[in-house]
Amino acid sequence: MCYNHKWNKGGAAARNTAVETAQNSILFCLDSDNLLVPGSIHKLKAYMLNSGADIAAFQELHYFKENKGKITHKWIFREGSITWADCLSGSITPVASGNYMFTKESWVRSGGYPEFAGALDAWGFGFRQLATGSKMVVMPNSFYFHRYGHESYWVRENKKDKTSLLALQILIPFLNLINNKDVDYIMSSKGRNVWFSNMKNHPIRLKSGEIGKHGKIVHLDENLFRNTQPNIFRLMKNKIKKYIFHVIPNLFKKILKRKNETTPRLRT
Repeated sequence: MCYNHKWNKGGAAARNTAVETAQNSILFCLDSDNLLVPGSIHKLKAYMLNSGADIAAFQELHYFKENKGKITHKWIFREGSITWADCLSGSITPVASGNYMFTKESWVRSGGYPEFAGALDAWGFGFRQLATGSKMVVMPNSFYFHRYGHESYWVRENKKDKTSLLALQILIPFLNLINNKDVDYIMSSKGRNVWFSNMKNHPIRLKSGEIGKHGKIVHLDENLFRNTQPNIFRLMKNKIKKYIFHVIPNLFKKILKRKNETTPRLRT
C-alpha cells in the first residue's frame, strides 16, 4: 500500500498516516536508509509476544556510513525492560532511534508521533508510549544496521539548536510525574535550552525518585587502534624510550670523555 499526502507534512505526519492506514496490529518502523538482518523481524515479534510487551527493540545499533561491512561504532542497550525514566537519563535509548516494533494500540494510547517536534518526532513518540503505560523490551543478542554521516533529517534539525525546547513541549503534559526540583531546572532560564542534551550529566528524576539508565557507545575504531598498537605503535614507543634513556645518555658520556681527553691541561 502506498499513500501520498498532497503536500509535505513532515516525517511525523507521514508516520501517523502510515500507522493509521495500516491493517496489521503489529508494526515495525524502519528508516529507508537502515538495514535489517535477514530473519530478525520474526524473532523480534516472537520475543515481544512472549514477553507480553507492546514494544520491542533490537539490543544493538551497528552504525555505518556507506558499507555495512565497516561498522564504526555501536549503540548497545541492556536487555529486558526499558522504562520511561530511561528516556530521561541520556540519549542512548531505543526510543531515540525510532526503529523498533510496536502495537497499533500503543500508538493510539500515546497520541501518535508529535507532529510539531521536527527531528524529535521518533523520540517523542517512544517517550509518549512509555509515559502512557506501554511496556518496552529489548531482545538480547540482536541488532540492525544504522546508516549515518549524511545530511540527515536529525542532523539538519539539530543544527537549529532547539532540541531542548522541542523536547520540553513533548514533556509538558507529563510534568506532574517529574521530580519538582527537576521541573524547576527544566523550566529555568539556565536549563530550558540545554536540559535535553545534558541528560547524561543531569538525568531527570521521576516523582517516585526513580532515575533511569541509558545505554553505551562502543567505538570500534578505537578498539582497532588498541589492537594494532602492540604490533606497531608500542614497538615505536619502545625504540623512542631506548634512545631517550640509553642511546642519548651514552652518546653524551662519550662526547664528554673525548672532550676531556683532548682538552690541554694548564701547568702550574
